[in-house]
Amino acid sequence: MGPAAIEHQTRLSKDLATNKDLLDEKLAFDKNFDIVRREMIIGGRKMMMVFVDAFANADLMTEILRNLTALDREDLSVDAFRKLFDRHINYVEVEESEHLEVLVEKMLSGPLALLIDGSEKAILLDVRTYPARSPAEPDLEKVVRGSRDGFTETLVFNTALIRRRIRDPKLRMEYAQAGNRSKTDIVICYIEDIANENLVDSIREKISSINLDGLPMAEKAVEELIMPGNYWNPLPRVRYTERPDVAAIHLLEGHVLVMVDTSPSIMITPATYFHHLQHAEEYRQNPVAGVYLRWVRFAGVFISIFLLPLWLLAVLQPQILPPALKFIGPDKVGAIPIFVQFLFAELAVDMVRMATIHTPTALATALGLIAALLIGDLAVTVGLFNAEVVMYTAAAVVGTFMTPSYELGLANRLIRLFLLIAVGLLGLPGFLIALALTLALMIFTRSFGVPYMWPLIPFNGKALMSILVRRPVPTSNIRPSMLKPRDASRQATPVPARKPGQNATRATNKKAK
Repeated sequence: MGPAAIEHQTRLSKDLATNKDLLDEKLAFDKNFDIVRREMIIGGRKMMMVFVDAFANADLMTEILRNLTALDREDLSVDAFRKLFDRHINYVEVEESEHLEVLVEKMLSGPLALLIDGSEKAILLDVRTYPARSPAEPDLEKVVRGSRDGFTETLVFNTALIRRRIRDPKLRMEYAQAGNRSKTDIVICYIEDIANENLVDSIREKISSINLDGLPMAEKAVEELIMPGNYWNPLPRVRYTERPDVAAIHLLEGHVLVMVDTSPSIMITPATYFHHLQHAEEYRQNPVAGVYLRWVRFAGVFISIFLLPLWLLAVLQPQILPPALKFIGPDKVGAIPIFVQFLFAELAVDMVRMATIHTPTALATALGLIAALLIGDLAVTVGLFNAEVVMYTAAAVVGTFMTPSYELGLANRLIRLFLLIAVGLLGLPGFLIALALTLALMIFTRSFGVPYMWPLIPFNGKALMSILVRRPVPTSNIRPSMLKPRDASRQATPVPARKPGQNATRATNKKAK
């Protein structure tokens, strides 16, 4: 909720002591050690500074106070507030406030509040400095070649990383706040003459209608609050990225970004299923290598979903296999039924994954060795598990890790489990029914009104070809039509590159004619 939404606002008093009591009532100075109150006399005027200790930049404050302490009584004898604001405070990010609630809200987000005896207004100086880490390459989106910077938990750093890549005066960074208590900063980022105006208005309206006490989970909480549709849909309907170059290319396509303070993950809206299958590495190599990498990735995702259900189906119903594939299946099942083995293997993989996340880095390698050698190998050796079950489960897990989007990887894992259970209980009919239900869910899912399976359903041949084949940059002329961009063209039809000297030769021939 922004300052304009506060219904009952209290105006500041001309008496500094009254303002001090009002602030003490709101902030409880005696119960908050990190909220600093400093009273002083400058130019014969009583003044008071209030700020959050951890947010204030001591060097900036010292420099500003050095100038103020040099003022004489004559300098502030008439209209002290206006003279300080316009002339004596040699700092850029300064604003005024006349309401107590606005002052408190701003001050708690970092700026320093300066109150002057005899003035009904306070001066807010943005001298804050947040605890922040330096931009570093995201762990989930690493590339062999390319930039090594990534978004951080500080919102202003993230906006700067985007503006560094898109220096367009039409780039918009709309500020909003959500959370009645947390007052979380949110930025809606888009290019004004490209992004669909209805999409921007829809996101802006949904964020402004958030009426929750706080958003400690940042971008994920915002997604669930603004995303239309069923909350229990496992498919990710927005894409997250921590790479500024990925965010920039989606802005140029016509997407809208939602950035939430305290989170390095930027929300890309809208997003289809195929958006989650693209990776920056494909565009950092030449087109042929990019196509190869993309198809290998597609194969890995397909294996992560269908390998285990199809192999289990072949084992449970070998009569469906053609003679050439009769070799598929184990010679010895083991002490535990194959279907139960797969369920245990899936559970074990997720347990190891979660344990690795919560294990210190120095011990993560040891944990992996314990899981792979001791548990896996011993389970096969003693006859509890079949070796092929372990091998195929490992192949499916590798395919899951090849999925660029972590959220889609989790969704694909749930789909795989759904197919496995259906096959284990009902065989081939169960597989077909589960597959049909999964496809129906994907077909009817929408992301901010965009069909989730576009450009496959509804079919768009040119767009589908650009999904299947990583197109060279000179031929990427049109923005995705499903976004309904205000400017559909990215560049004019390019002139084919010619060999050096070819243009001069053609010009000479024309003159000769």
